[in-house]
Amino acid sequence: MKNQVTKETATMKKALITLLAVLALATPAFAQGQHYVQPCTRSNGSYVQGHYQTNPDHSFGNNWSTRGNVNPYTGQEGYRTQPSNRFIYNSGSSQWGY
Repeated sequence: MKNQVTKETATMKKALITLLAVLALATPAFAQGQHYVQPCTRSNGSYVQGHYQTNPDHSFGNNWSTRGNVNPYTGQEGYRTQPSNRFIYNSGSSQWGY
């Protein structure tokens, strides 16, 4: 009986360690940073609802609208495959940025 309890304890410890490792690895994906944008009325009179957006970091690939990413607040999947014309490709570093 004692041997079975020891095996169960070891299994639970392994499961807990695995869970903690997964959480530790997943956290940076959500730690990119975001902020809330207050609702406003544009100069042309159109109303923009308040919303969250990622903090600017000069990276195209980690924005919620980029294909392969999902907006955690709306569940909308990213659709952009190329940056808008305000992004510049730096061939020296093979990265997109401002």
